[in-house]
Parts: sequence; C-alpha cells; structure tokens
Amino acid sequence: MQRLRDAERTNIYNEFIQYENEIMTGVVDRQDFRYVYVNLGRIVAGMAKQDQIPTEEYLPDQRIKVLVSKVDNTTKGPQIFVSRTHPDLLKRLFEQEVPEIYDGVVEIVSIAREAGDRAKVAVRSNDANLDPVGTCVGPRGQRVHNIVEELNGEKIDIITWDADPVKFITNALAPAKVEEINIDEEEKIANVKVKDDQLSLAIGKKGQNVRLAAKLTGWKIDIKAVE
Repeated sequence: MQRLRDAERTNIYNEFIQYENEIMTGVVDRQDFRYVYVNLGRIVAGMAKQDQIPTEEYLPDQRIKVLVSKVDNTTKGPQIFVSRTHPDLLKRLFEQEVPEIYDGVVEIVSIAREAGDRAKVAVRSNDANLDPVGTCVGPRGQRVHNIVEELNGEKIDIITWDADPVKFITNALAPAKVEEINIDEEEKIANVKVKDDQLSLAIGKKGQNVRLAAKLTGWKIDIKAVE
C-alpha cells in the first residue's frame, strides 16, 4: 500500500511539474484564513493571500484560471501552489488570446502589474509590417477585452517597447503626454517634464501610473511640471 501511495505521489508530481509556470483551469473548493483551495483534478492546490486578487471573491464551485507558480515534492506528497496575481498569468493569457504572441511574431518584453487594478504590458513586433499594440488589442478591442474580463476588469495598458529609453519611457507614461526627458544612464534615472495639465495624469492615482512605468522600464522616473 505504501509503495502504491508513493508511486501515485510520484505520478502526480511528474504530471504537475510540467505545468509549472503554465495556466490551468480549476474549481474553487473551499477557503480558510490562509488559502483558497483550488481543485485541479487529481490534486487540490493552495492559493495564498498574496496570490489572490484583492478585489475578487472566490466562491465554492467557481471556475477560475490560475498560474501554477510552484510544485513541491514533500514527504507528505506533492504540494501545488497557484496564483492569480503573478505577472506571468497575464503573459499566458495573452498567449492564449493572441496567436501572434504564441507564435513568437509579437513578443511581450516586460509586464508591470498591480493585480486587480491596473497593468502595463510592453510589446514589440518581429515583423516590421505588424503593429504589435493593434495585434494585442485585436479587432474592436476583443482580444484585450477577453483578458480584462477574465481578470474582472483589471485595466491593461499595452505600449510599444523601444530600444531607446527616452522613447520607451515616453510610451510607458501614456496616457500622459511628455514634453521632455533627460536621462542619467549611470544612475538609471529619468527626469521627465510634462505640462501642468498632464502632471496628475502622468503620476496617476496614488502614484500608480509612474510606479508601473518605472517597474515596466526598469528606470527610476522623476516627474516635474515644465512650469
């Protein structure tokens, strides 16, 4: 019996280790003060507090898409942890919705995400004739709409990646319009100037826009009004 149990545990571990960092659809089983438990078929996975979207309510028998973030082989058998907040969940959702990303024609370069609220995704095209942003948005915005719906209304800004940091930072701060950027390559600091009426838009609610832009580009961004 023990050998059978060990063999079964090994089988489950070998099956799920292949899904690490991939999306799976599960059913909410139950929850306690530490985890939401998600049934993935042969095993129930745990979704910790930091992996739960703060604005979401998880109800028994609800079907949800999760990222398999970690697969552990413990003495008690395999333990699987899943996430709804991980940036890679967003990446995998784009791969499912946008064939050009899955095929490698359009590439996601970086993602900055505050789960449940807003995310910025930088994309580039390996085909000069293909607009990477338009491809990800889809006809009438359908592709990105499906992802927003899956994430319960999380706002997603799709921007064009650029090798030139000035252009990339300018794109990342959208929808705000930038007047001027001076960069310090050594310190990786960008001093950005915007018009007075663009200042609050550039900084964003509680600093969210500039915070996500900094995370997306890897630059420290300091914003001031031209005036």
